[in-house]
Amino acid sequence: MEIKRVDNLEFSGKGKIDGQGAAVWSKNTCAKKYICKILPNSLVLDFVNNGLVSGISLVNPKFFHMNMFKCKNITIKDLTITAPEDSPNTDDIHICDSSKISIIDTVIGTGDDCISIGPGTEGINISGVTCGPGYGISVGSLGRYKDEKDVTDVTVKNCVLKKSTNGVRIKSYEDAASVLTTSKFTYKNIKMEDVANPIIIDMKYCPNKICTANGNSKVTIKDITSRISPAPPPRPRPLASSAQTSCRAPASL
Repeated sequence: MEIKRVDNLEFSGKGKIDGQGAAVWSKNTCAKKYICKILPNSLVLDFVNNGLVSGISLVNPKFFHMNMFKCKNITIKDLTITAPEDSPNTDDIHICDSSKISIIDTVIGTGDDCISIGPGTEGINISGVTCGPGYGISVGSLGRYKDEKDVTDVTVKNCVLKKSTNGVRIKSYEDAASVLTTSKFTYKNIKMEDVANPIIIDMKYCPNKICTANGNSKVTIKDITSRISPAPPPRPRPLASSAQTSCRAPASL
């Protein structure tokens, strides 16, 4: 379902969008190579301003559950979003080139990122989200394409991550094609239970192992504040950065 160039949208109720993805997940090759056929997303918002999406359930998408592009002032609340832990590329909510997006009181379990924040986003508020299983709440990946824009002003608070692979993550390509900055991130009052990697800042992200290792990141990460509980991960993982690091002065991490 695609909703495009609509103002003052309300999409709500107790209905379910079932992507019936299990029939095609075996045909998804995007986890193995860059050039691949992108399967359909379940719910797409493009160029939507002043919107509310609430109450619905999204299950088993062929690709992403929900994708937003060039949207402004959108609230997403009280959604239930699920797919099997081993379902490929089933990001729950992906945001790109959008601003003033709030995701509130939503329960997510999937085979990829619970929430992924792409380039060109600003003013993102995530609160009261329960995530797991899945890859956590991610920014990126960044720098894959030319002319990507900065990511700024992201707040994640009052969230719970349970049995997810990652907690909160920022990922950028080492051979990034764009020069961009990610800044003004706040993570607070986030509870993690059985999370393998609670915090990851990965500036050598390369999911398909075919990146060019040039060693000089073009992505700058700065002004990050984080207060997360409770215990350290069972398998500690170091922060990965390029030889010429572009991580600057986090307030606390």
